[in-house]
Amino acid sequence: MAGKRGLSRDRILQAAVGLADADGLDAASMRRVAEALNVTPMALYKHVANSEELIDGMVDTIILEIPPTIETDDPWQVVLRRRILDARRVLGAHSWATEAIETRQESTPTVLRYMDGLIGIMLKGGLSTDLVHHAMHALSARMWGLTRDVFPTPAMPTEPADRAAALHEAAVEYPSIVEMATAVEASGHGCDADTEFEFALDLLIDGFERLHKSGWSPLRP
Repeated sequence: MAGKRGLSRDRILQAAVGLADADGLDAASMRRVAEALNVTPMALYKHVANSEELIDGMVDTIILEIPPTIETDDPWQVVLRRRILDARRVLGAHSWATEAIETRQESTPTVLRYMDGLIGIMLKGGLSTDLVHHAMHALSARMWGLTRDVFPTPAMPTEPADRAAALHEAAVEYPSIVEMATAVEASGHGCDADTEFEFALDLLIDGFERLHKSGWSPLRP
């Protein structure tokens, strides 16, 4: 009863986020959340209708951790980049965020406000509504600071002899991949996830600006 008296939607969501942070999204079940709060699962339903609403609320909770956009005289590209990298930093602290966002069926008001903010940044920068529409599609999950490797490459052996043999075999079958990979290793700059994310984000933002300056229109051939 002590737990039930202090029960609220915010407490439920915070408990669910804590469980997911510790043990993954599946750990944030209604039963596990109820146990963490020392209440019965039925007590949760007054505040959260079902598990899908629970995950929606968890996503909202971490999105609200993203710092708000501050009014500045910075170019729109700088403001947009900062906003998305802030989202990457916040959502990156929650390993379950990608899975949760990718499984949502509808956007909550919190999600829509975040997207509205990104759109507003580009419109304020003078980009046309058509270009902003296509830009949002191009950003896709990157608007949340998220990305996935579609074709992950296999790990190389750690033993020097085995590694050399594997590289030799791979160089015969996949010479271009090996040439690129060994050049990156030789330069001392590996594939850092943040660096790669920012590289792709900058390409996109620079491309949006180039199209904006050229007067791009979806009606042009």
